Amino acid sequence: MKNTRKLFGMIAIAVITLTSCSREEDDQTDEQGIPFQAATPQAFAGLKADALAELTQNFQFDASETGVFTTENGTQISINGNCLTKNGNAVTGQVAVEIVELYDRGNMLLTNKTTMGRMDDGGKAILISGGEFYVNATQGGEQLNLGCNMQVIIPVDLTGGADNAMSLWKGTIGEDCDSTVGCDDIIWDEIRDDEGNMPGIEIGKGITQGDAYYTFFQEFGWTNVDRFASDPRPKTGLLVDVPEGFNDENSAVYISYDGEPNALAFLDKYDEDLELFTEHYGQIPIGLEAHVIFVSEDNGNWLYAIKAVTIVDNGTITFNLTETATTSDSQLKTLINNLP
Repeated sequence: MKNTRKLFGMIAIAVITLTSCSREEDDQTDEQGIPFQAATPQAFAGLKADALAELTQNFQFDASETGVFTTENGTQISINGNCLTKNGNAVTGQVAVEIVELYDRGNMLLTNKTTMGRMDDGGKAILISGGEFYVNATQGGEQLNLGCNMQVIIPVDLTGGADNAMSLWKGTIGEDCDSTVGCDDIIWDEIRDDEGNMPGIEIGKGITQGDAYYTFFQEFGWTNVDRFASDPRPKTGLLVDVPEGFNDENSAVYISYDGEPNALAFLDKYDEDLELFTEHYGQIPIGLEAHVIFVSEDNGNWLYAIKAVTIVDNGTITFNLTETATTSDSQLKTLINNLP
């Protein structure tokens, strides 16, 4: 049985929309009196996979040309068809291109594509994003390889304006995932060549004459325009206690930093002995105003709870089932994006 834990600096906020369904304080059953059942790992993974599929944009072009694609948010991506190969051979004919673009913490949460970057010592810390991108090309369902860079032009107003400190990062999926189902979390590594140099990111005029990041992605997969968050305050770790029946296979815990709408931290470890999620790298600023977010799945919807917190040294945040509610993809995204 879990121990009772002291709650540090925590203020609950009302985040339940009119169409959300909250649980009664003393009754953990549904309207038919059936006891509440925590989500299966498969159901939770499927919810995130569906959200990612909904955000995937599809394009076609002929490999004899350079494909130029403008996304729904105005990002322009150019792929030279002459640089594509399949099984070592030059590609001819039609090519299918998939693109996912993430700029806000709402979509980052729905897809579990957070902004956690690897530091030089191997630890992880939150990144401020200028845009996360998944780009891939296939033909007849077979993976294609890219022999030269693709150009990407990203409007800076999608993430609050130009930032000269941005660099380019490569994403790896499921590297530290301990689950047997749905390893969809991502870790970002700064891209450097053999000499330690970073690919350049220039700021110029975009396709609509507003400022834009100009850069080149070196390969297919996940790439991010990012920088580490800068906060001089002392740092700490954090423990989060979630409702009974939930762990890292059927739920997740995130931290939204107040004032940083293009970033989302992820508590990527679950201590099975303590039954707690942990921020075990000790990289959260003490005194930070933030919102801690618990999510899972419930009958095809999102089960969630959000708490406003002030981070204290080695604090513990507790979520009870009675504090949760259910909502849809779009409503949860709005809730997260409307946080301070």
